[in-house]
Amino acid sequence: MNTDVFANQLTDQGFAIVPAALPPSIVEDVIEKIRIHLEGSESPGYAIRRLVQSVPRIRQVSEGETVRSLVEPILGSGAFLVRSLFFDKTPNANWKVAWHQDLMIAVREKIEVAGFSSWSVKDGVQHVQPPASILERMLTVRLHLDVCDAANGPLQVIPGSHKSGRLTARQISEWRRQRPPVTCTAPRGAAMLMRPLLLHASSAAVVPMHRRVVHLEFAAESLPGGLNWFQD
Repeated sequence: MNTDVFANQLTDQGFAIVPAALPPSIVEDVIEKIRIHLEGSESPGYAIRRLVQSVPRIRQVSEGETVRSLVEPILGSGAFLVRSLFFDKTPNANWKVAWHQDLMIAVREKIEVAGFSSWSVKDGVQHVQPPASILERMLTVRLHLDVCDAANGPLQVIPGSHKSGRLTARQISEWRRQRPPVTCTAPRGAAMLMRPLLLHASSAAVVPMHRRVVHLEFAAESLPGGLNWFQD
């Protein structure tokens, strides 16, 4: 795996797709562990927040050699997991997502700190919008548990948009006019690396089928003013 190539793509484009990052055996095991959790819980079948608490196997994967080999060249050996989610598109949960940046982080408790705004509570966890400088130094790793092709609502991104900080609605419209989006198809077992400030969206699936994704967010620095990452 040439991590320099992926790191350069991430810097320039805001994303990189690493095919065959996870071996089939790990993909199957993760799918099975998620299935067992969903059958025994009240979680909707298409989404799980605080994934590593619900499915401990995900913690092992996030700390394993494969994922760390993707994260550490970007964030360093001190990088740690700060949020974990699971998404699936199915015939009964075939949603679309408008163009946006990932602007929120999960923290342990609400503490008013300059530059942190838009507080909300999701699944009992405090979320807040930090300064763009913090988001610029974070990394998202999306692990694809299924083939993601053009028919099942893949992620679309606008390359380079992560370099412009937090964008207003008008600036998002300008980016969409000026630069065509890229459709991020991926094989089963692929990992997609992306910066949270990268503009991205997804359409509803044309042919609804599983599009299971494990979404992991990493950081490598503490927060100011007594704030602490939730680190689920």
